[in-house]
Amino acid sequence: METLVCTEPGHFEYITGKKPALIKGHAIIKIKRIGICGTDLHAYEGTQPFFSYPRILGHELAGELMEFDDAPGFQIGEAVTFIPYFNCSECVACRAGKPNCCNKIIVSGVHCDGGMVEYLSVPSYSLVHGEGLSFDELALVEPLAIGAHGVRRAGVQKDEFVLVIGAGPIGLGTMEFARIAGGKVIALDINEQRLEFCKNKLQVTHAINALAQDVTEQLMEITNGDMPTVVIDATGNLKAINNAFRFMSHGGRYVLIGLQKGEISFSHPEFHKREATLMSSRNATREDFAHVIASMKNKQVNPTTYITNRVKFQEVKDQFEQWLDPANGVIKAMVSLE
Repeated sequence: METLVCTEPGHFEYITGKKPALIKGHAIIKIKRIGICGTDLHAYEGTQPFFSYPRILGHELAGELMEFDDAPGFQIGEAVTFIPYFNCSECVACRAGKPNCCNKIIVSGVHCDGGMVEYLSVPSYSLVHGEGLSFDELALVEPLAIGAHGVRRAGVQKDEFVLVIGAGPIGLGTMEFARIAGGKVIALDINEQRLEFCKNKLQVTHAINALAQDVTEQLMEITNGDMPTVVIDATGNLKAINNAFRFMSHGGRYVLIGLQKGEISFSHPEFHKREATLMSSRNATREDFAHVIASMKNKQVNPTTYITNRVKFQEVKDQFEQWLDPANGVIKAMVSLE
């Protein structure tokens, strides 16, 4: 089978590999769709933490179930996706029902080779039923689950103001699930085109350009002087993360979905006087996947709106670099193998 390998930062190579054989406790998926995510882009740039080369990227995947062992309830030929975070089931996090932050977690396309292949072997326990969704929709379940998990970590309540920083695919999904939870969403980004997308496609009422001089004043006005009670970073940008501490209300919660390599810093007195809560949000759980799929089926979310670029698998190498440039307006690139 054909595979696409990121051999080093900035370089892809198509290689003919061996189709995986079925092994105990695993399933083989014929890949139909690959969503390109921030992790893939950062890996290509050489800025992704916990990463080594060479690596086959890709973990936003959908396909046809070809073979399986120990997957009761599944059928050969059905459309599936899978949870691409493989956990040990034994560590303190797993025992506490948090396999998404397992001590020994292996993320497909990050710690092990991922889905830029024709056929992929995954643990059977990671399979997720397609529930009648299209391959496009199924490939977008995972990135939406990232946002849904962050919203759940924040404990978003009805009618509270939720500031989401970053209007990339993860940020957009976070906005959607904050809205579904009943929050009043405020989008913050430096890309005016993406802010317009938030307003026109996601019905986000408030959108602020982070380059404006009066961001704090705008937030004060929108929130009637309170400031947002929930702030969620979906940028992974160090400057944006550090700046956002000042956007929290007293008693507020700050959730970091975005990830970067450096150290964050903030004023302890300012943080302390707010009795603020700082949380990270890593990956997602099966509960989040189920919530996303139900929201898609209920038409509360239409993720295919995010797809701005469609390419065939054989075109990825030549087109990937241009997806890094914000000027090209890429929100979500979707790769097809059929």
